[in-house]
Amino acid sequence: MSTLRSTFVLKEPQGKGKTSNKETLILFRCNFKNEGKRFIYSTGERIAPKSWDFKNRQPLLHGSNRSKVASSIRMQINRYKDKFEELQAICKSMDRDFTSKVLKDEFDKEFKRLKNAGNSFFDAYDEFMDFKKKIGDWSPSTVKRYDNIKNILQEFERDRKFTLSFNSIDNKFHAEFTDYCINQKNQINNTFSRNVGLFKTFMGWALGNGYTYKDDFKKLKKMKVVITNQIALDLKDLDKLMKHDFKKKSLERIRDVFVFACVTGMRFGELKLISLENIVDGQVHLKEEKNSEKEVRRIPLNDLALFILKKYNYDLPLIANQKHNEYIKDVFEAAGYTHDVEKVVTKGKESIREVMPFYKRISSHTARRTFITMMKKKGFSDKLIASISGHSDMKTLNQYYQVDDAARSEAVKDVFKVSYEPLKKVD
Repeated sequence: MSTLRSTFVLKEPQGKGKTSNKETLILFRCNFKNEGKRFIYSTGERIAPKSWDFKNRQPLLHGSNRSKVASSIRMQINRYKDKFEELQAICKSMDRDFTSKVLKDEFDKEFKRLKNAGNSFFDAYDEFMDFKKKIGDWSPSTVKRYDNIKNILQEFERDRKFTLSFNSIDNKFHAEFTDYCINQKNQINNTFSRNVGLFKTFMGWALGNGYTYKDDFKKLKKMKVVITNQIALDLKDLDKLMKHDFKKKSLERIRDVFVFACVTGMRFGELKLISLENIVDGQVHLKEEKNSEKEVRRIPLNDLALFILKKYNYDLPLIANQKHNEYIKDVFEAAGYTHDVEKVVTKGKESIREVMPFYKRISSHTARRTFITMMKKKGFSDKLIASISGHSDMKTLNQYYQVDDAARSEAVKDVFKVSYEPLKKVD
């Protein structure tokens, strides 16, 4: 692809008009030889012909005819030249055709000449989501995450009065958006990093589909993911829960679903897939919704898991995950888990410590974490555990493993079994 050149011309400089005091528009011009087309675009800037340098195609910067706003005009029109050269270089590097339509569309977006320019960013976002849902790339939980990102971006645009467009995704956006999420929305580092990753996925799709030719978004940095201290239960906790006599049947049902997830490692969203028909030889044969291309997962059922399934005729008493997360806290409070524990999260460079009752830290996710932690403590391999839990990434699997004080003490005592004689007192 040959390099195209651009220039600036005045709209009405003919004849004696070159010395006129009457202001006229400055036009951007270049030739698309392959199209046999001359591209002309108004910069919106005006200048008197007598203040124009016709040789260098720029405002006069010296002499008595120099315009008082020559420097400002020069800076504004050079934005068009810079954009033209940037776009041409991007197309060349990506082996894409640089056409007059591409240039016009980008000029319209950059210099706000589209009537609906403010909406084009979110129109593309909606198309991105619609495309992903139609081709079956996303699970329902992924759809919710991207809906959430859209809401955050719209709130950011409103609260910070920052008009979002593909051309506004730059260092300034990164700084403003980071500050907004961390300090105004109170997101911790891990949440922010996940959201930035999802946003960059959308921007990558937009780049690949020609909505933008800028790849500045690739420079957006995630914050380092911090492994936070989470709660995992042990065998004594499960025993205590199962022996507790709950006064409300509703809490007993919540307890049963939670414990079943603890001893199977299943995600809460997968529990609805269990039926008598997909239990073969004491195993749940599970076809995942999240990763439909995966082969059937076989999840062993121990005596406790089978007891709970039979109790409900193989139809677990499930409610919405949000409600389950509310009521499971009531379960643990009723069972006496009211002692204080510390929660530590990282926001920016700050570690925030909060003391709260143990039961408030329990959620449906605690069950899955408990399964993985208990299996790891018994020395089972990551590969075996992942074959049950459904993890394909061992790094993600190990983020679930919680090392507690008891495990540390047991490990040190077990390894350093050194024989010694009690020290004798020296006279």
